[in-house]
Amino acid sequence: MDLVLEAADRHLLTPYVYPAGWPEDEPCRQLLSLFVITNLGALALYLLFGTLSYYFIFDHELKKHPQFLENQVSREISYALRSLPWISVPTVALFFAEVRGYSKLYDNIEDSPYGWSGVFLSMLSFLFFTDMGIYWIHRGLHHKLFYKRFHKPHHLWKIATPFASHAFHPVDGFMQSLPYHVYPFLFPLHKVTYLGLYIFVNVWTISIHDGDYRVPRLLRHVINGSAHHTDHHLYFDYNYGQYFTLWDKIGGSYKSPTSFEGKGPHDYLRRLREK
Repeated sequence: MDLVLEAADRHLLTPYVYPAGWPEDEPCRQLLSLFVITNLGALALYLLFGTLSYYFIFDHELKKHPQFLENQVSREISYALRSLPWISVPTVALFFAEVRGYSKLYDNIEDSPYGWSGVFLSMLSFLFFTDMGIYWIHRGLHHKLFYKRFHKPHHLWKIATPFASHAFHPVDGFMQSLPYHVYPFLFPLHKVTYLGLYIFVNVWTISIHDGDYRVPRLLRHVINGSAHHTDHHLYFDYNYGQYFTLWDKIGGSYKSPTSFEGKGPHDYLRRLREK
């Protein structure tokens, strides 16, 4: 995040926003800047990619499903916009620790002991580490001690749209993002790679709510796509994973998507039309 902060300081904040005498590395200034940047960035990612997905990928026929709620899209957006600023508070604290040099993020490829291969391997390990972390956190949020208070609001959307992707209770939203933030404190990661991965995971979160259940046949039981996550919203106790089905299979919570078996939401609508 320090790359984004440096760019904001250089091109906007230092020349146009902050007093000339306020040093760029002053902690209060950094916290304030990170809070604004994090909120604007999250809002831009959510609204831009959510809108693109909603209009160009999401099947609007799904809005005719009996479990699609009245005014659902506006309710999803409203809930997300109320939650994102609160989610950003602990997120900014972790970004601040990164900026102050407490993480293992590095600037240059030569700083990696394994060069470009180390960058590539770190991308894979990031995906597998965060997939594992999110699986167990997500599954834990379904425990009766936590579900009603924190995770149930996200399950209001049985037939989700891309705008449901960030419509979480703030505690729920932050907890499920925690593995992304923990990784660079445990393992070396290139700063640009981390920024790219952070954008990717937000786009992926939108994609598994986009109602497009198509997955290449060879990857149907490997990749956790929208079909898998839709069944999670519909049937509750299955498919907690983020990118892959690995941990669901290990944890006994994997369910082959009903959409692959001719029993999904689209098939239900087709049978309704035939009647």
